[in-house]
Amino acid sequence: MSTLILLRHGQSLWNQQNLFTGWVDVDLSPEGEKEATQAGKLLSQAELLADVVHTSVLTRAIRTAELALYTCGRSWIDVRRSWRLNERHYGALQGLDKSETRKRHGDDQLQAWRRGYDTPPPPIESGSLWDVSGDPRYASVPPSDLPTHESLKDVAARMAPYWLDALEPDLRAHNVVLVAAHGNSLRALVKQLESISDDEIAGVEIATGVPRVYELNDDLSAASMSELGDAAAIAAARAAVAAQAHR
Repeated sequence: MSTLILLRHGQSLWNQQNLFTGWVDVDLSPEGEKEATQAGKLLSQAELLADVVHTSVLTRAIRTAELALYTCGRSWIDVRRSWRLNERHYGALQGLDKSETRKRHGDDQLQAWRRGYDTPPPPIESGSLWDVSGDPRYASVPPSDLPTHESLKDVAARMAPYWLDALEPDLRAHNVVLVAAHGNSLRALVKQLESISDDEIAGVEIATGVPRVYELNDDLSAASMSELGDAAAIAAARAAVAAQAHR
């Protein structure tokens, strides 16, 4: 039986400011650093010591993994990084305040953009401030694969090859695999692991800095899921994520 740990990055500077982040490369806030360190303590206490870690290519996920692994004495393990684990591309919403966007477009539209399964936001304009087409970390990615906006359905589709080519082989070769990524890339994995419907996934919130632990069957389906930490604190963190648009 394999163990898969999903860890959403700690609070970022733009989470703190309530801005849509997406593929914009934003660092952790001081609170996010604390969350990542606490995640490492929880993993150490539970004796869940990863053999390999997978992250996106965005700093907030990379640093979350580094801080968590340092705290539990696993900085030396193998690291895999991929753009396929990036956050959902929020297109033209990137850099905008969530509450102001809600006031401008209404609750229903904002909820569809934030949590709807197949509703992408408006695309980002080529050459605009947050366009990543010239970013060197994506130099090897075919231009046709680089999104200008994404729904959660799109995220699940771009992550599917990574599951087959990278995560599945590591899960079969190692006892414990850690994935440090983002709210929506992890929601796509949770949807797959727990066979959640397109409609129900809208209600799933992933708390920042909380290790989500899956014990997997031989066919890599989920046998069980648990979250590490104080239940009340986790519920409060999840509620805070859900309420971001109303801050």
